[in-house]
Amino acid sequence: MNVRWDIIVEYMPMYLDGAKMTLQVTVIAVLLGTLLGLFAGIGRLAEAKHGLTKYLLMIFVRWPAVLYITFFRGTPLFVQILIVHFGLMPILIHPADGLLISGDLARQIKLSEEGIFSGVFISGVVALTLNSGAYIAEIFRAGIQSIDRGQTEAARSLGLTYGQTMRYVIVPQAFRRMLPPLGNEAIMLLKDSSLVSAIGLAELAYMARSAFGTTTRVWEPYLTISLMYLVMTLGLSILVEWLERRYGKGD
Repeated sequence: MNVRWDIIVEYMPMYLDGAKMTLQVTVIAVLLGTLLGLFAGIGRLAEAKHGLTKYLLMIFVRWPAVLYITFFRGTPLFVQILIVHFGLMPILIHPADGLLISGDLARQIKLSEEGIFSGVFISGVVALTLNSGAYIAEIFRAGIQSIDRGQTEAARSLGLTYGQTMRYVIVPQAFRRMLPPLGNEAIMLLKDSSLVSAIGLAELAYMARSAFGTTTRVWEPYLTISLMYLVMTLGLSILVEWLERRYGKGD
């Protein structure tokens, strides 16, 4: 295999821009996905034993959470990205009748092809957030259920509400146990972010494909981004190990 180093050097600034975009979309999606997963996981466990509240929680909280988790864990991320970009986003952001954003701002977002306020970036973040939120919801559910039920009963007997019990007693303890699977999910999401290149987001895989299209060389662009992905995933693994040591002492 004859590696042409001059191609790697020539396209390195482009790869670095792609890596920066990859990290941006991944970090935002992980943070938003964790928040979404927390609420979806708690919603998945919501229940009441008696009365009208039992049925209201079941219909408006538990079933929607189960439906959301089941759909996004049971369908390919690639398909979800296409649905979000070509189906959902035109409904939410449209110059004429967008449900969330309309007018000049919506027109500016649709015309913008680069940056975090471009349509492809927002679509990528939304798709990755929805996907990671479903997986993280199950991580939260398992973490919460791993805490002894007696702690919930003790907290409630002391007068804490359900929300206060979750916030001050259950979730902080469960979070320590959830760090390893949360770290794995972040690493998976970083690698899966390469799929958003299909809608034109200029991240790392998109840059490699552009270099391949120009040079018709396979090894240089794809081996280079493989090493860059490896460095980023190893960095994330080290960060997760540090967090486990930092916050897992009291468990």
